[in-house]
Amino acid sequence: MSISSQAELDGMTAVSKAVAYTLKMMREYAKPGMSTKTLDDYGKQILEKMGANSAPYLTYKFPGYTCISVNNEIAHGIPSEQRILQNGDLVNIDVSAELNGFWADNGGSFILGDDLQGLQPLVSASKRILYKAIHEIHGGVKINEIGGLISREARRSGFTVIKNLVGHGVGRGLHEAPHEIPCFHDRHNRAKFKINSVVAVETFISTKGTEAFTDQNDGWTLKGIDGTFVAQHEHTILITDSKPIILTLGNEIWN
Repeated sequence: MSISSQAELDGMTAVSKAVAYTLKMMREYAKPGMSTKTLDDYGKQILEKMGANSAPYLTYKFPGYTCISVNNEIAHGIPSEQRILQNGDLVNIDVSAELNGFWADNGGSFILGDDLQGLQPLVSASKRILYKAIHEIHGGVKINEIGGLISREARRSGFTVIKNLVGHGVGRGLHEAPHEIPCFHDRHNRAKFKINSVVAVETFISTKGTEAFTDQNDGWTLKGIDGTFVAQHEHTILITDSKPIILTLGNEIWN
């Protein structure tokens, strides 16, 4: 969406704070031995206390209130009583919600407990690359230039990017124009970031492979080729003529 009034900015600020706080608290609440369903229920309670509605549930009837992906799951992981978190797991939590007609989206990957799988460099690279990419965005910048930056930084760190998962516009709906903000230089995407628009920018940094595939067993969970690990980090931002306003900064994914 394009922000054209103080009321719209206030609405986007409120929903962004809700999703950011929920993500932060869920990350802190996660413990080895806990089911992903228990973690999801905790996130649902926080959203409800803030008056917000789960975006994936509201929009797609997703079988959960947040997406929780573990280890080789890339995104859209379904919370489950049977999925028990373990020390050393790579965990991704993605929280998006609606509040008073406004929508925001954010997410982050982290190592639960000890880095037993040696994946902290992957997580750190994803966070660092998102920070660099976001701080290069302002009105008039080509979307494919930011995608090129993300993929170059990934290669320099020894990783690849997932090409078929993308950032997107957000605001009056969960997915709006621009519909694709990819993690690579797409020469066919000639769109530019527009001043006063709101977008969700995200990184999908991969240990190997460049494509996510839908798990046919549940129809939701996205995975890569065998053995792929992916770290994702995401912020909802307001684009200006200089540095963007990071509306979900409160999720503390960069801390």
